[in-house]
Amino acid sequence: MFDYIDGRLTFKCPAYIVVEAGGIGYHINISLNTYSSLGTAERCKIYLWLHVKEDAHTLYGFIDEGERRLFLHLISVSGIGPNTGRMMLSSITPAEIQTAIVNADLPLIQRIKGIGAKGAQRIVLELQDKLKKEGTGSLIAAPLNHTVREEALSALTMLGFAKAPAEKAIDNAIKNGGLDLTVEQMIKIALKNL
Repeated sequence: MFDYIDGRLTFKCPAYIVVEAGGIGYHINISLNTYSSLGTAERCKIYLWLHVKEDAHTLYGFIDEGERRLFLHLISVSGIGPNTGRMMLSSITPAEIQTAIVNADLPLIQRIKGIGAKGAQRIVLELQDKLKKEGTGSLIAAPLNHTVREEALSALTMLGFAKAPAEKAIDNAIKNGGLDLTVEQMIKIALKNL
């Protein structure tokens, strides 16, 4: 699995970009959100997802980790494929998509090309609880972890624990073990409390 590619942006259009890294040009499908965020940069770092089919391996690129996580949530819904997920990210911003799903704003979701009434209901039904549990803004911006506590919290949420109980477990770990714990020690203690 590829995580990201960092290289020279050799071609850019609203549907895809070509990034040269290591002497190889990678054709990467993008959303309009990513296209507009790239601006006029000569170099770029694009987060990737590889879609493997019988007849093709297709790369999808995202400007940040949050957009990629939202895309992966969207394509986990029955009937939503990578192209529909990319269309959703191109139609409205990731923040608007997340808010629409959490608030069950079916009319906004239905305005997206290719999403009908049943599709919108399915998206809300399958993703609303997941997105509520992760908290507002969790998909939009991947936090830069500067402290041991923040890194441990990020790791626990990536493992699937809800943010509030994970924070409480980490605070208990700090209370019992002190502030000089490593990330690994803090996670181990917190996992015992979860």
